[in-house]
Formats: sequence, structure tokens, C-alpha cells
Amino acid sequence: MSVKRSLMMVGLGIFGIIALIAVFTSWYTVDESEQAVVITFGRADDTVTEPGLHFKLPWPVQSVEVLSKETFSLQFGYKQNKDGELEDYDAETKMITGDEHIVLTDLVVQWKITEPNKFLFNAQDPEEILHSATSSAIRSIVGSSNIDAALTDGKADIEANTRDLLVSLIEKYDIGISILGVKLQDVELPNADVRAAFTAVTDAREMKNTKINEAKKYQNQRTNEAEGEKDAIISKAQGEKTARIEQAQGDVAVFNKMYEQYKGNQQITRERLILETLENVLPKAQIYIMNDDGSTMKYLPIQALQPTTQETPTEKKEGSGN
Repeated sequence: MSVKRSLMMVGLGIFGIIALIAVFTSWYTVDESEQAVVITFGRADDTVTEPGLHFKLPWPVQSVEVLSKETFSLQFGYKQNKDGELEDYDAETKMITGDEHIVLTDLVVQWKITEPNKFLFNAQDPEEILHSATSSAIRSIVGSSNIDAALTDGKADIEANTRDLLVSLIEKYDIGISILGVKLQDVELPNADVRAAFTAVTDAREMKNTKINEAKKYQNQRTNEAEGEKDAIISKAQGEKTARIEQAQGDVAVFNKMYEQYKGNQQITRERLILETLENVLPKAQIYIMNDDGSTMKYLPIQALQPTTQETPTEKKEGSGN
């Protein structure tokens, strides 16, 4: 009886353990920032992305792998330790440019899991593959660039080309992740003296660009002033042209009016024009009108007919007294 009872107790204990396992492994929760993959006898089923409580068959029939939907950062060339300090890995970041210069290149790759099934089962360590692909991409792009581009204004192109190459590599590896961005943190030379020399070159290039911009600004200013002076001269010329045309039209109108008078009495008009012309040409000359009847020439001094002085009231009074 004691042996049978003991076996029964053991059986009940095992059944209780199985029941507890079934109860505690038949449900799971998914947060809003998570996604889950249900695995049935080692084969991945559907991906669950809806947050909340979900049920499944108990272990070992089904199990669940919960993955994050958030963005991850791969730090290439440096890492941040527990104290928050950065640790450089020069051996990892040291690479050769296209013109055979050595540079140290640090960058950050932003990525996320987009296909959990492939992330779990297509590779043993997807993050290590991503790290190796990043190293291959950046070394390839830097190796095809010159030192000036890597240290100065070519960083944006290096970032874009590295991202494109890394995306194509990850697509070939098919490990269920997507590349969101590549950001160069620092590109520098390993030797301090060489860094100082390239810094001086960079400063000189910036100074050159500044002088060029200042020269262009001065050129534009002088051009605008010249354009303004040209417009003013043209405007003045247009005004003078209009005045001359109006004056000419006025002279024509006067001439036409005079011509009409001339046609009515040609002799008188002719003599009048001659007298007015003489007065304009010789304003101080004495003009006489003479008439020749064939025997005796008579003339009339016009200026003598005009009073030269005016008598004052006092002079008139004295004259009357005499």
C-alpha cells in the first residue's frame, strides 16, 4: 500500500507540474513596441504585431519569440561603456582612401527588424552580419574617395553611398532587417601633425570661399549701381527726346499757323518776318522803313517814333509855368 500510494503521489505531482506548465505557457503578451513570432515544433508561424494578451498551445508544442519594433543603433568604430565613456576601436576604423591616405572613420547605422521570421532563422547572428556588412560598405566607399572629400565637403556623399551599398548588401543577405540611415560621426587622420596640416588646408579653403563670396557680393553691388545709373541715363534721354519732339511739334504748329497767314497776305507777312528776324539777330540795331517812289527815297526811323524817356509829373508842371 505504501508503494502504490507513493507512486500515486508521484503521478499526481508530475500531473500538477505539467498542468502548471500548460497554464503558464499557454498565453503571452505583446507590448505596443514589440512583435512576436509563434514557433510550432521549431517552425515559425505567423507574426503577431497586435498588442495585448494572446493564447497558444502550451510548451513544448508552441513557443514565442518576442522582438522589438523600435529602431536600433549600430555603433561602428566606438562603443559606450557602462560609465558612459566612449571607447575607440582604431583597428576597426582605420582604412585607406583612394589616394592612399589612412583615415579613422566612425559611424552609426540606424536599423530595425522588419521580418522577424527571417531575423530569427535565416542567420545565426544577424547583428554580426550587419556589423560586417557595414565595415565592408564603408571601406569600399572610403577606398574609392580621396582624402579631401573624406575630410571636408565629401562626407555627405560618402554617407549616401555607404547607405546605398549597405542596403543592397543586407537585401542580398536576407536577414529580415532594414537600414534606416547611416551617419558619419567623425573622419580624421591618425597623426596629430597631419591633422593640423589638413586643418590649415581646410581653413585656407574656407577663407578662399569667403573671399570669393565677398568679391561676388561687391561685383553684384557694382553691377546693380551701374544698372541704376544706366536706367537713369536712359530715362533722362527719353525725357529729353519727348521734350524735343513736343517742342518740334509746337514749332511746326506755329509755322503752319504762320504759313496760313502768309498765304492770305504774302507781302505783309514776308515783311513782318524780315523785321522780326532782324530784331532777333540784331537787337541793338536801328531799323528804318524806306519807300522809293522812283525819284526821292524817303525813310522812317522806327526807334525815333518810340519815346525814349518818360516825363515825370514835376517836369510837366515846370514846363507849363514857363
